[in-house]
Amino acid sequence: MEIKAKLSNLRTSPRKVRQVIDLVRGKKVPQAQSILLFTVNKSARNILKLLNSAVASAKHDFQLDEQNLFISKITVDEGPKLKRWHPMSRGRAYPIIKRSSHIALILSENKPVVKDKKNKSDKK
Repeated sequence: MEIKAKLSNLRTSPRKVRQVIDLVRGKKVPQAQSILLFTVNKSARNILKLLNSAVASAKHDFQLDEQNLFISKITVDEGPKLKRWHPMSRGRAYPIIKRSSHIALILSENKPVVKDKKNKSDKK
């Protein structure tokens, strides 16, 4: 089962968001939440909100356990750019590009392996 969540138009550059994303890619949900909770980065708070939203929808819609979920795929794409100009002396102007990001998160469920425990006394 895959649970998808998206965050669009986050006003942080994709490069800064990817630094935080790389910390939690492939981790289990409780471990990823604790990493994001203690990461000192502006975008970590937004990624944590996105992760909590995906976990809540997994619980509500599919009745999945939070402990069995892990981040199977998380990507950051570039969003729209706001283009501004900074006026300088002698009629010059320098561009200011304010970047934004789109984050896509996919949670998957771990399949717990059930091992058959056979008693040696049954064989006798």
